[in-house]
Amino acid sequence: MTTQSIKVTIKRGPDGQGAFDVPAHDNQTVLDVVSWVQQNADPTLSYRFACRVGMCGSCAMMVNGVPRWTCRTHISKVIKDGAVTIAPLRNLPVIKDLVVDMDPFFDKWVEAEGVHHGSLTRHDPIAPVDETSATRVEANAGIECINCSVCYAACDTVAGNPDYLGPAALQRAWTLLNDAKDEGRGAILDAVSGSGGCHNCHSIGSCTTYCPNDLDPMSAIAGLKRETTKSFFRRGR
Repeated sequence: MTTQSIKVTIKRGPDGQGAFDVPAHDNQTVLDVVSWVQQNADPTLSYRFACRVGMCGSCAMMVNGVPRWTCRTHISKVIKDGAVTIAPLRNLPVIKDLVVDMDPFFDKWVEAEGVHHGSLTRHDPIAPVDETSATRVEANAGIECINCSVCYAACDTVAGNPDYLGPAALQRAWTLLNDAKDEGRGAILDAVSGSGGCHNCHSIGSCTTYCPNDLDPMSAIAGLKRETTKSFFRRGR
């Protein structure tokens, strides 16, 4: 990096914003920049992080208007004219500074029936799973979601419709719908076909574009659209 310092603007939710000159270093991440500000310029700055290696997703923020994991985002990739703007994740209430309230995001998982529906007990034999089946492949495709909410922040449908369940919750519903061990098919289809369900998706694809784990929520939502439509016509017979 050729610049000696970085002009950093940090949006602090309803409290306004702060401007800082942060020393530039090689291999510097956005999270490094935020940490420098908190440790050296403004100890009142609040933000979240944990693992720092791209495993937990808790450091997700908006960087120049794009949702990213800040621990895996190098400043050299996002800096423009020696400056960068960092803000809290979009589409979620701001608690303080760069910290957002994740409750609405996780509440959508529950609304989408994104929990395992099982009937076996610990005393029953483990049910066999065909890892090569088409449904298992679909289930595995979204299993690495770590609930970071980047897709939720990227989604314009969520921005315009707060009742929309969102990409992560719907992808989780699709995963369970294709899980041979899950017995909640009817409940899942009912949950994702309601007023805030999968048919609100406009297939813009921001969720898939910005997913740090290279998952494809848009395709999962398309699958739910197909299955809910089939279910509707079957019931109408």
